[in-house]
Amino acid sequence: MSRFRLLAWGALALWTAVSALLIPLAGRSGEIVSKDPALLLPRSSEATRALLAERLAFPGADTPEAVVVYVRATGLTPADRAAADADRTAFAALAKDGRIAPTAVSADGQALLVSFPLRKDGDPEAVVKRVKAGLEDAPPGLETAVTGSAGALSDISDAVGGTDTTLLLSAALVVAILLLITYRSPSMWILPLFAVGLASQIATGIVFLLGKHAGVTVTEDATALMLIMVFGVGTDYALLLIARYREELYRHEDRFAAMAVAVRHSFPAILASAGTVTVGMLCLLAARMNDVRGFGPIAAAGIVVAFAVMTTLLPALLVLLGRWVFWPFVPRAGRAPKARSRAGGVWERAAALVDRRPRRIWVLSTLALAVLSLGVLGFRPGLTAEQTYTEKVGSVVGQELIAQHYPGGASGPARIIVPVDSAGAVSGAAKVRGVASVGAPVISADGRTARIDAVLADPPDSEAAKDTVDRLRNAFHGTGALVGGQTATTLDVERASHHDNLVVPPLILVVVLAVLVLLLRAVVAPILLAASVVLSFAAAMGAAGLLMQLLGHPHFIPSLPLYGFLFLVTLGIDYTIFLMTRAREEVAVRGHRQGVLTALTVTGGVITSAGIVLAATFATLITLPIVMALQIGAIVAIGVLLDTLVVRTLLIPALIIDVGDRVWWPGRRNARPPAERLSRDAVDLVG
Repeated sequence: MSRFRLLAWGALALWTAVSALLIPLAGRSGEIVSKDPALLLPRSSEATRALLAERLAFPGADTPEAVVVYVRATGLTPADRAAADADRTAFAALAKDGRIAPTAVSADGQALLVSFPLRKDGDPEAVVKRVKAGLEDAPPGLETAVTGSAGALSDISDAVGGTDTTLLLSAALVVAILLLITYRSPSMWILPLFAVGLASQIATGIVFLLGKHAGVTVTEDATALMLIMVFGVGTDYALLLIARYREELYRHEDRFAAMAVAVRHSFPAILASAGTVTVGMLCLLAARMNDVRGFGPIAAAGIVVAFAVMTTLLPALLVLLGRWVFWPFVPRAGRAPKARSRAGGVWERAAALVDRRPRRIWVLSTLALAVLSLGVLGFRPGLTAEQTYTEKVGSVVGQELIAQHYPGGASGPARIIVPVDSAGAVSGAAKVRGVASVGAPVISADGRTARIDAVLADPPDSEAAKDTVDRLRNAFHGTGALVGGQTATTLDVERASHHDNLVVPPLILVVVLAVLVLLLRAVVAPILLAASVVLSFAAAMGAAGLLMQLLGHPHFIPSLPLYGFLFLVTLGIDYTIFLMTRAREEVAVRGHRQGVLTALTVTGGVITSAGIVLAATFATLITLPIVMALQIGAIVAIGVLLDTLVVRTLLIPALIIDVGDRVWWPGRRNARPPAERLSRDAVDLVG
């Protein structure tokens, strides 16, 4: 076995060199994280084109703006106005070119606004903190808040600041605890945790290169989700490999021979899983939302690294360190493992249940999942700024105060960019239904472009405001005008997300089906398995919808169904792949019915452990004070547990048994001759 020993040392040397090159780049990942709306929005949308045209004609026009709100319900006093004037003077030091907009007093005399664009070197978070500190001296009873784009950016930074580190530590802690419980060893859990942690840092280094040199749009959300995926999927691969390695150690004196067999048998399932997830993630390149497109290669890079590390470095570490890593339950050749010598184990009982009533089991499981999927009605499309966080933040409070005392769209006017020759026609936008007022045209320095702000009568996130944007666009179609701004951006994002929700999931499903066909060399089984995955996704969305109703966060962003489908189908199919590859192997030895039941029994522990690990790692997203993170964490965690405990344990084995060996059509998985089958059974009795 000197050849295997040499390969192990070679893998260790290779990953040492790769780590030395890429891990230092992981520390620079913050340099390529983009917060530029033009890079996140749909490239061809009118809102994006309006933003780019505005930048070209009015350099610095989209600089973050701080809006300070002062409100006294009984009416502003002279002292309140004096305090606002004093603040306005102080804010000049933070404003671009020292410009402060004139104070805007509400019609009811109860509120006023002071707004200013930030200096070019102004950090929104730092500026907002300074403004808030200055507002602490406001007259008693005067309510104040900081909002505008600067306030929103500051709140986002507060919410997700240090997200990667927080999620990395949370995921590592969860994985460590679950591995410790799984292996009941003070040392075994260290190796997979070390390997998956190393994979996450190498993947982050690759993401830095993708953002720096390949033009991939990188966001904090994307890197955070990628880290979660690497930890969850990488640990799954480790559990599958280690379970098979431990099984083979009971059969082989030489641990290198045991690892060779373990890798040979587990590698196809791990490769199929990683390939499915990777290609599924790359299907996101068909999306219109640019940040969704960017997540595709980022996630794919993470999965490829996790696969490579777990199938090369982890086996090398395991064989080089020897059997003692399993202490105190060290597997010895010729000794039957205690866990498998116990009669009536959980998975034996599950197999017996499926064996007795296969049709009843899969029909009842299907009906239960279908009924659960009805909970999706608890979700509500459209997530407003006020609903973005799980708790109230300053910018949201400010928006609410503005909405109470000013026209609904005052905080986010539609911004119309138009050639100067057509500015006169666009100035008549006030005649368009839903427009409260129209500002005077601002002419660019070259005299070729005009910018006109149209204050909408309805709140920026409302359906009425979106309808007004459509009316504005239709009214000035053909004049060269581009309508952008907050409401236009929301509208275009919804439409692009609707396209993505219709186009990308079918592509992902085709990928899953193709992988299953190639892996199982059959057609019927993959179709049934793909259908079960879709049903599992629907049930997970339904369960999450009910949970979000209870938690008071039923509203969701337009891309949530796509992300939910992406994660649940590509990650959830793992457990089906693990089960069915073992079933195919066992059917060839034991026959169809007994082979499926044996596969369920021998894979039950490892697949359940893998599912719990993946669900727990995604559940760490709920620690973030952002509704989208809470919803994704809940959907994936619930969906993975349903896949693991219901679909993979009951529905699929029962359905496969009930359909019979026709599921392997057009191939046939006939059992081998009885003598060979008895030989395999004898091996199983030993270990």
